[in-house]
Amino acid sequence: MSDSDSALETARSQIERVRADAALRPQVKAFFDHNTYTVSYVVHDPATHEVAVIDPVLDFDPASGRTSHASADAIIGHISSNNLKVSWLLETHAHADHLSAAPYLQQKLGGKIAIGEHITTVQKVFGGLFNLGSEFRRDGSDFDLLLADGDTFGIGNLPVTVLHVPGHTPACIAYVIGDAAFVGDTMFMPDYGTARADFPGGDARKLFRSLRRILALPPDTRLFMCHDYLPAGRDTYVWETTVKAEREGNVHAHDGVSEDEFVAMREARDATLEMPQLILPSVQVNMRAGHFPPAEDNGVIYLKLPVNAV
Repeated sequence: MSDSDSALETARSQIERVRADAALRPQVKAFFDHNTYTVSYVVHDPATHEVAVIDPVLDFDPASGRTSHASADAIIGHISSNNLKVSWLLETHAHADHLSAAPYLQQKLGGKIAIGEHITTVQKVFGGLFNLGSEFRRDGSDFDLLLADGDTFGIGNLPVTVLHVPGHTPACIAYVIGDAAFVGDTMFMPDYGTARADFPGGDARKLFRSLRRILALPPDTRLFMCHDYLPAGRDTYVWETTVKAEREGNVHAHDGVSEDEFVAMREARDATLEMPQLILPSVQVNMRAGHFPPAEDNGVIYLKLPVNAV
C-alpha cells in the first residue's frame, strides 16, 4: 500500500496531533490470559474516564463445554474500581483461539460491540462450513457496528482511526487510538514474528502488505499485540513494542524482507502448524459477536464439530 493511502494518512495525522497534546494519549491496561496466550486491553481516556475494551476473553473448557468468567470479571473489577465507563467493546477480528466475552461485558457494563465490516466474508465462509441455517445472519447484524477502513470515532476525547489489515483473516483491523495501535493477530513481538495466513480467507501476500501498512506509521508509535507465546530465549511475556523495533527486528518482516521472501517463508511455516485447539467453537461464537447459537428445543445450546470436512 502506498504512502498516499488516505486511511494511513489519517492515522499518521492523528498520531502527530497526540504528540502535540498529551491529553490525547491513552492509558492502557493489559490483561493476559495464560490459557490462550491472549492479551485483552482496557484503553482509557483520562479526561472523560471512558474506555474501550479490546479483544476480551470468555473462559471456555472444551472438555466439559462449560464457560466461566474469571478473565472478564478481572476486567470488570478494574473498570469498576477506577470508576470508568465502557463506550466500546472492540474486536480486531473473529478469533480462532478464544471465545469473545464481549456480550457478557456488554450486559454488565454497556458499550457497543464493533468489528471490521469484512466479518460478513468470514460469516459466509464459515456459515457454509458449519451448514448453518437461516437463523444465522451473514450480514454482520449481530454486531452493533461494522467498521470500514479509514473510519474514525472517539473513546471520550481519544481519537480512533481504523485500518483494514487483512491476511490473517479477511476481516482483521487495527485500531490506532491516540498514539498507539492495537494490531490484533497481524503481527507479534519482534522475536516471534507474524501471524499465520492459512485459515479460510487468509492470504500471505495480503498479510505482508498489511504489515508494511502498519509499519508505515511513525517510528515511535506504540504497538500492542493480541498474543505472546514466549519464544525461546525469553522468560517473560511481553506485548508492547514500537514500529521502529518491529521494522528493525521482526524476525519475519523486518525492513529489507521482500514480499516474495515473506510469502515463501509464511506459506512453508504455515504448512507445519496445527490448528488452534479452540478454533471450531471460537469461530462459531465469535462470528456471532460472541453470542452462542440459540438453544435447541431441549433448552441446551450446541456447537457443531465438522468431521473430515476439509
